[in-house]
Amino acid sequence: MDKSNIKIFGLSASKELAKKVCDALGVKESVAMTSKFEDGELIVQSLDSVRGQEIYIIQSTNNPVNENLMELLIAIDAFKRASAAKINVVIPYFGYARQDRKARGRQPISARLVANLLETAGANRVIMVDIHSTQSMGFFNIPTDNFSTAQTVAEDIISKIIEKKLNPEECILVSPDHGGLTRVHNVGKYTGNIAKGIAVIAKRRPEPNKSEVEFILGEVKDKVCFVIDDMIDTAGTIINGAKALKEEGAKDIYLIACHGVFSGPAVERMKSAVQERVVKEVIITDTIEQPKEKLFEGLKIISVAGLLANMIKSSYEKHPLTDVYQEYQDSIVEKVEKYIKEII
Repeated sequence: MDKSNIKIFGLSASKELAKKVCDALGVKESVAMTSKFEDGELIVQSLDSVRGQEIYIIQSTNNPVNENLMELLIAIDAFKRASAAKINVVIPYFGYARQDRKARGRQPISARLVANLLETAGANRVIMVDIHSTQSMGFFNIPTDNFSTAQTVAEDIISKIIEKKLNPEECILVSPDHGGLTRVHNVGKYTGNIAKGIAVIAKRRPEPNKSEVEFILGEVKDKVCFVIDDMIDTAGTIINGAKALKEEGAKDIYLIACHGVFSGPAVERMKSAVQERVVKEVIITDTIEQPKEKLFEGLKIISVAGLLANMIKSSYEKHPLTDVYQEYQDSIVEKVEKYIKEII
């Protein structure tokens, strides 16, 4: 990897994650300065030359969504006009991804609109992490990758089971809805025999950000449940699911999500759930940087920097990205088999 010919920039929403990625790659982080005019307009300028170079821009489009999105679009335009050879846009959390269809009449498909904006601005490739719906990748007419955190989540689950010496027969993966089953199966591919079985929480949504649990499919009584979702927004849905599991006799419940959106009452709901011992721990990744006021006892943040760094390295060297997943899987399988042998 020619470290002198690659530039990695972290914009306002993802500076910490960009620094971790650069540290993992052994690359000096490049600097882009974002300034704001009195009327709220943004201007982004690279302090490093990018002429003829391959660059990576890391920016999540979380709250404030529109400001972070505009900063990203303006940065892409700035780099294009500075003659960058290839602009790779890394969006750890892709805002507007939930607006991927017309749920009702006269509604927009905003995920498609954002895809068009990124292409028009000058992005040559887009990389996302656990996008809400993979069908949104079809909105792009440029190469698009969706990196899965399944192995990162699985590794944390496995480490927890080994550390606490839990019985695999008592550990179960739980999907918070039918739509999340694929995600849970992907995690299960890595956890193997260290977690036995899958349960599904059947729910319905009377309106956005609200849900009602109808029933639980699967045996959860006296089980340690690992509930796996793509994001925690207001936390109402996932906490209701946790309470339903507890009522069905679940022993311990761990809530795991890739993206900690944490809107509105989310933090208070999760703090209460931990304090009332409904939930043992809440686990998220660092795709969204959390301010100090949103941190609480019982929250654990795991990093996707290693995943992004390995994927960027493989991509830059033109190696198959599947090799990175396979290496993760091989190391995890070895860890699982060793623990299974110890407890038999």
